[in-house]
Amino acid sequence: MRIVCIGGGPAGLYFALLMKKLHPAHSVTVVERNRPYDTFGWGVVFSDATMEAMRRWDAETAAEIEQAFNHWDDIELLIKGRRLRTTGHGFVGIGRKRLLNILQARCEALGVELVFEREVESDLEFPDADLIIASDGVWSQIRKRYEDVFQPDLLLRPNRYIWLGTHKQYDAFTFDFRKTEHGWFQAHIYKFDAETSTFIVETTEEAYEAHKLGEMDQQQSIDFCETLFAEVLDGARLMTNARHLRGSAWLNFYRLICGKWSHFNGNSHVVLMGDAAHTAHFAIGSGTKLAIDDAIELTNQFQILGHDAARIPEVLEAYEEVRRVDVARIQNAARNAMEWFEVVGDRYADTLEPEQFMYSMLTRSQRISHENLRLRDKDWLEGYERWFARRSGLTVAEGERALPPMFTPYSIRGVTLPNRIVVSPMAMYSATDGVAGDFHLVHLGARAMGGAGLVFGEMTCVSPDARITPGCLGLWNGEQRDGWRRMVAFIHANSDAKVGIQLGHAGRKGATKLAWEGIDQPLEEGGWPLISASALPYLPHSQVPRAMDRADMDRVRDDFVRSAKLAAETGADWLELHCAHGYLLSSFLSPLTNRREDEYGGSHENRARFPLEVFHAIRAVWPQDKPISVRLSCHDWVEGGNTPDDAAIFARMFKEAGADMIDCSSGQVSKEEKPVYGRLFQTPFSDKIRNEVGIPTIAVGAISEADHANSVIAAGRADLCAVARPHLADPAWALHEAAKIGLTEIAWPRQYRSGKMQYETNLARAAALAGGPAK
Repeated sequence: MRIVCIGGGPAGLYFALLMKKLHPAHSVTVVERNRPYDTFGWGVVFSDATMEAMRRWDAETAAEIEQAFNHWDDIELLIKGRRLRTTGHGFVGIGRKRLLNILQARCEALGVELVFEREVESDLEFPDADLIIASDGVWSQIRKRYEDVFQPDLLLRPNRYIWLGTHKQYDAFTFDFRKTEHGWFQAHIYKFDAETSTFIVETTEEAYEAHKLGEMDQQQSIDFCETLFAEVLDGARLMTNARHLRGSAWLNFYRLICGKWSHFNGNSHVVLMGDAAHTAHFAIGSGTKLAIDDAIELTNQFQILGHDAARIPEVLEAYEEVRRVDVARIQNAARNAMEWFEVVGDRYADTLEPEQFMYSMLTRSQRISHENLRLRDKDWLEGYERWFARRSGLTVAEGERALPPMFTPYSIRGVTLPNRIVVSPMAMYSATDGVAGDFHLVHLGARAMGGAGLVFGEMTCVSPDARITPGCLGLWNGEQRDGWRRMVAFIHANSDAKVGIQLGHAGRKGATKLAWEGIDQPLEEGGWPLISASALPYLPHSQVPRAMDRADMDRVRDDFVRSAKLAAETGADWLELHCAHGYLLSSFLSPLTNRREDEYGGSHENRARFPLEVFHAIRAVWPQDKPISVRLSCHDWVEGGNTPDDAAIFARMFKEAGADMIDCSSGQVSKEEKPVYGRLFQTPFSDKIRNEVGIPTIAVGAISEADHANSVIAAGRADLCAVARPHLADPAWALHEAAKIGLTEIAWPRQYRSGKMQYETNLARAAALAGGPAK
């Protein structure tokens, strides 16, 4: 084959040398705009996994790169006059120039033709090529030529950064956070050769503008950074690469995702690679990793499927199918880390204590979890667990193992939960006339005895016409109150768990069949008239609700008050107002379902008016020493619907009204929704509201193991974690998760203690058989 790589970065060079080594008969050319053995930039970071792959594919290159590597294990944080340090993180760095020079020399040794100082405007300049690698960077001219094919989504991110260097040597990957009168700046610092360290300074657009950095020349910007970071520089100077102005000017990061990576131009097959196809923010240092991994996988597909030009379409299809999964995973982690730094001032630096701030920073990408930190630096993590436990009110001696965060107590108003795990409200559709029966007693009782700190029943409806289905729980009469009272008494007598009642009204989503008979499907008989913020059906064939008038609002408000009074009579510890998932109060909050033109529609204040009225009314009759939380849909997942920014506005309103906590869910407002699922996919909503609005939160959604809950709570992304489906599968989820992480001191109900011993023994035996130590 005739192969041309446009762009002499890591992707183009590494692919060229791999293909030439694998099949020397290939004619391979790399075309680069810069001069021979001349590049710019400071250091780049590699992962251990990428280096292992490089050893397998070309040991000679890997060996030379490793000789030039600088390795460090520690991360050091400077913030608010404190210096914190942790080890076991295993980074390797190399100068970008040194890396490319190694790859250039290896290409020459293998017979790859290197063409320098040539600016390529079009892939059509190489009509004889079978395969053209467009590795010409984020501003790829080749990609631009075929935008309609490649479908690039190029998003400008808000933060500004400047890429500098210094001759000061650092023995840790160092992060320095400094607050100015206009906002926070952070420096990302790491050594990459025997003489030089990368020194990236980042800040918000607002701080950049306020300090007039855009009006400064490069030297003035350097002087500013030297003054701001004088402590960590300790007399050293900062440097820029003057010959490449763009390489060290203040920049914005561009996040790039392409809908397609390859195209046949009539003569040649063109494939995007590296930054031309996808970008990953420097916050996790994966741009070079992605480029190298691209080169390896495309070479791998040629090795599997064949080296002749006729196989190129098949190879490119397979390559894209395989790589998209890994690229999406890395880009997701990079996005999480990037967004953390973008909001670090408003959300974390001002609010979190240095210990928790460091934990949050270490886990910012969500690729590093609580137990992963234990593997990296057990002493540091156990010290942090002691700090967290003490902050939760526990007495822990120095050197003693503390309870992990999810098992620490949590107090709010006059209620103290024994731990941070919540059984989510989950519809069971098993009530008769709204009355809780034996099923509900066993269901909630089992989960309370299973170790959860707070147990919610399903949404409990405030009137007959507030039900979702005929099988929903209600709380509008004495018989229903007594059913709840029986459950509350059992749970209090047989566990340490507290009991929560979630009050709600189905609104336009009411009068439907039981879930197993057709979820969201309207009843064919026995239904009831529906009300909502506006006369919009949930499904096209659903009953059209009546838009509520003031008389309807008065009645519904009074129904909530009656139910709140009855809830107090049950002895329940906690009340939650359901303002999520498209039910009645949610339908007022979302612009998708609220089309009103009166004082209850339009602005945030108007849309929240009636839900806040209901909240004020129930807060007035619910015991003052007991908390009320509010469940919100923090993202409608539909264009034109509520976003996390809207949710934060509503959360602040409920906080000012006296809400104690926001239960941060999302979706189920519209059937047009397109959620982006994934591990902990709703936790960012909780994080935002907790740390920007300043109100405690409950995180929900895809939290399925102790490691998830500990990571979320320890980082301050939520105060409690609500677990739904795992609790359906395992009533003793909390007790079992404690045993899995080696926490044997968590008490089981006395009737089940022999089972506890056997369960823990079986876990230890399974770990031994698997070759891993029991924790």
